[in-house]
Amino acid sequence: TSAAKSWVFIYRKGVKRTEIGLGSLTAVSLAEARSKAGECRTLVNDGKSPKAARASNKRIPTFGEMADQFIASMAPSWRNEKHLYQWTATLRDYAAPLRSLPVNEITVEHVVAVLKPHWEKRPETAGRLRGRIERVLNAAKAAGHRAGENPAAWRGHLENFLPARPRLSRGHHPAMPFAQVSGFIADLRQREGVAALALEFLILTAGRSGEVRGARWAEIDQTSKVWIIPALRMKAGHEHRVPLVPRANAILETMAKLGTEGLVFPGLKRGEPLSDMTLLAVLKRMKLGHLTVHGFRSSFKDWCTETTGFPNELSEAALAHITGNFAFRIYRTSWK
Repeated sequence: TSAAKSWVFIYRKGVKRTEIGLGSLTAVSLAEARSKAGECRTLVNDGKSPKAARASNKRIPTFGEMADQFIASMAPSWRNEKHLYQWTATLRDYAAPLRSLPVNEITVEHVVAVLKPHWEKRPETAGRLRGRIERVLNAAKAAGHRAGENPAAWRGHLENFLPARPRLSRGHHPAMPFAQVSGFIADLRQREGVAALALEFLILTAGRSGEVRGARWAEIDQTSKVWIIPALRMKAGHEHRVPLVPRANAILETMAKLGTEGLVFPGLKRGEPLSDMTLLAVLKRMKLGHLTVHGFRSSFKDWCTETTGFPNELSEAALAHITGNFAFRIYRTSWK
């Protein structure tokens, strides 16, 4: 594409061939490129190096400027706007203390100061932040704005200042990356049966398996389109209200046409709910047996954190967690 093409001035000193970028086709006109090339040619004729002259006059950009340039250059290669939003928000908000610093002055201490407040409280966010800072500083080095090792690199640098992020050994449920959930649901809708509908309803409501399998028609407020789960059926012992999106309501309408009574998603035995293994069996038939049904709550949490501006407390409420506890940590997963 034209956005990836640039004007270049090429000159030789002896057998050495040197190229100097004059700017992209979209930012620099032909007349401007010719003018810049003329200045370089004059320096060469005078026995001077255009590259050295440029280096001596080059202004070092700030981290904020370099981050914005990097995002702009990478945006065309990203598959969707979510990546653009995530990168922009992360490097604007969490990396704010770095933005006014010249990129050649950023040290390990600066990076640690930015990461440390989030390293244990928001481990996945901090991990992504570190990686994005590292890439911006790599771009700055490639552009000749800084030299030496990258202070945001983990090995040999940050590993000496920050504890390794702990891996959860208990309570973690293998989850599908949220970016893949929409495609999975499209495949899921091609399958027939109560179990497939119950699984989709679970994903749309971010509910637990037991809550969905035990859902009763008496809990559905058809007027306000809200699923009201009584405290006795909730893990935290508090009533939970779930606003139902149109597709969730459509699933309920489908089940209503089947003439089910009492339970919304009945099992094979009359009056008995679907078994927990029934939902997992759907995943196994779709060659996704390495995942868990409960893991879709993790996918929901990651989606909220990475692609929306809603506060953490709101996503915690949607998951029926008690705000302030540490339960939410097991729902944060990382995919690079």
